[in-house]
This record gives sequence, C-alpha cells and structure tokens, in this order.
Amino acid sequence: MPELPEVETVVHDLTAAGLVGATITAARILWAPTIASPRADRFRRDLRGRRIVRLARRGKFILMELSGPATLLIHLRMTGRLQIDTPDGPSAPRRFDRVTWQLDDGRMLRFADPRKFGRIWLVPRPEPLFARLGPEPLEISTRSFREKLAARSRALKPLLLDQSFLAGIGNIYADEALWTAHLHPLRKSDSLSPAEASRLRTAIQAVLRRGIRNLGTSLGSGQTHFRLPRGAHGRNREHLQAYGQTGRPCSRCQTPITRIRVAQRSTHVCPRCQPLHPPRYRE
Repeated sequence: MPELPEVETVVHDLTAAGLVGATITAARILWAPTIASPRADRFRRDLRGRRIVRLARRGKFILMELSGPATLLIHLRMTGRLQIDTPDGPSAPRRFDRVTWQLDDGRMLRFADPRKFGRIWLVPRPEPLFARLGPEPLEISTRSFREKLAARSRALKPLLLDQSFLAGIGNIYADEALWTAHLHPLRKSDSLSPAEASRLRTAIQAVLRRGIRNLGTSLGSGQTHFRLPRGAHGRNREHLQAYGQTGRPCSRCQTPITRIRVAQRSTHVCPRCQPLHPPRYRE
C-alpha cells in the first residue's frame, strides 16, 4: 500500500484541490532521510519559488512537475500520505510529518509517514528513475502482455508484483486480478494459454479501474491507513473478492477463501476457482 489506484486517486485529489498553479514558498524537512535527493539544504533552496505546473503518476510515483523545469517525485511506500491544510489550519508540525511545503495561497502541503519508508526526490528530469519500471498496466496491449508472460517462467503472483514487469501493481490488486481471471498465484507465466493471458490482462485492468472509481482501498481508519489528501477514505474495501477475505465464501462458488504464502507475501485464493493444475481445455 498504496498501489496504482491509490496513487492515481491522490493525484486526482490534489488536482481537484487546485494545487496546480500554486507556488512553493518554503519547504521544511522534519526527517532528513525522507529526502532521497538532493541534500536537504539544496532541496529547500531549489524548491523555493517554484510553481506547480502539472500533477501526474508513473507506476506508484507521484509526479509534481515544477517550473524551472524540475520534478518533485514522491513515493508513498507503506504509510506515506499527502495532506492539504487550509490557510487557517495549524502551522506547527504534526506527530508524523516528515516534510511540509508552504504554498503562496496560504495552504500547507504535508507529507506524513508513520513508518518513515516514503521517499522524495527533486530532479531535473524524472526519466532516469523510471528506467527499470515496466509498462503501465492500464496501457499495455494484449499482444505485448502475452509476449511478456511467455518470455518468463515465473509464478504469476511475484511476477505481477515485480515493478519491472508492470508498474503499479501490489499485493491487493494482484490477488484481486488473479481471482478475477480464475488463475492460481503459483501458475507459471509461460504455462498460460493465449486466452488465459488475455483474460489476466482484462482482469488486471478491470480491478485497477474499479479501485480508481472507488477512490482506492482503505483497510482501516488509523494513521497508517490510506486516506486522500483532503481526508476522504477509499471505498474499494467493500468490493474486494479475494484480498483479506480468508475464511469467507467465494462469491462465485461459495468455497472458503484461503490464505497462503507466496514469495513471502500473504496471498488470498479460492481453491476451487483458481486451481494450480487446471484441466486442459482446447482454446
């Protein structure tokens, strides 16, 4: 957490809040390791006076394109969260604040991160940081996806989590996509028929788009759980079919969902709908 739908939702919320066009007048660093590049003093100096030109997403990265030009890259990791305070809001740091930005309209943008895993970069160009990222799952063609699966012989779940294969998918949406596609997480990628590969691509795109429509997945209300910059919680938890459903009946066949470990990650699967060794069908 957060994954592609949550990051996309954050970008939408920041845009809707009117962040584009605002100018950063000051930056305050409250926990230096959050800044991956450049050094803290240069980070503060180089941000001052830059206008926010555009907000976008690449994989799980938030891109804040600035005048200059320069780009502020934010990776929320497990518990990072961006928050927008109104001009009459408190100016003092809060408990989990790691970086704050003062804007020329009086508002403050805060980066809070209880577990301190999130990272921020200020770079002239973002492309070098994206060199190892795979294609966007919502943009990849059926043909390219089939070819990428066939070129590897890896279990599906860890392959989907590999950001060099596809950028933006994490534990929640990998489980949801595999359940939707009727595919076991340990199936080898090169064992899929063309029809199964196409079904998986369709499933990936469907669960990601549903997550975006539902404003992401918030698993709880605590400080470490996902919330939008203006405070709203995601609604996608109520639509999950596999992830976190251990012991509950599969909505397709009523078989209880089971939890297994795949590549050191908790993985949720329907034993009946997602057989590891499915019967062979003529495609």
